[in-house]
Amino acid sequence: MSTSPPAEGPRPADGPSSPAVGQMLLVSGPSGTGKSTVCKLLGEDPRVQFSISATTRPPRPGEVDGREYHFVSKERFRELIREGAFIEHAEVYGNMYGTLRAPMEDAIAAGNIYLVEIDVQGALQLMALDVPGLYVFIAPPDFETLRRRLAGRGTETPEILERRLRKAEDEYRERVKYDHVIVNDDLDRAVAELRRITGLEERA
Repeated sequence: MSTSPPAEGPRPADGPSSPAVGQMLLVSGPSGTGKSTVCKLLGEDPRVQFSISATTRPPRPGEVDGREYHFVSKERFRELIREGAFIEHAEVYGNMYGTLRAPMEDAIAAGNIYLVEIDVQGALQLMALDVPGLYVFIAPPDFETLRRRLAGRGTETPEILERRLRKAEDEYRERVKYDHVIVNDDLDRAVAELRRITGLEERA
């Protein structure tokens, strides 16, 4: 299920036996690949600490400030940028998202895995900044499956659905820049593979 990136673009990494201590684990991929569910299941391990990003988008039904995101105004977001509080930040569909620096530094210093679930644009920014960690791309089995998953949400208009699919195709091409690619065709296998490459399984 897991495939290593082609030789043309892999990032330096500790490898499949990386210890499950003191490191950032970045997971990203196109919308609809199931990366949030994979991350949620991985986060059940007490050695994994979730990154909670800041965003200017309004909360969705059921979301809680400080749990899914830190919801802030655009003015406050700009202040945080000026303060250097973000490792990276990006605009996605008109809203701003940012990964906060201090919580990650604290978690790594404590010897935990700091799990960052982020879009591909943000992941590429962290790579460009040479932020050390394990970078994992979650891919769909195929794009027809991805279309069905996105359509099944019932939250997007046909126009937005097509825009997300075009964006997913562009993001999929970036998978060669990651340390590992996991095809999420079976949820349990995807989580098990992620546990293996982070070293969590070895230290269970």
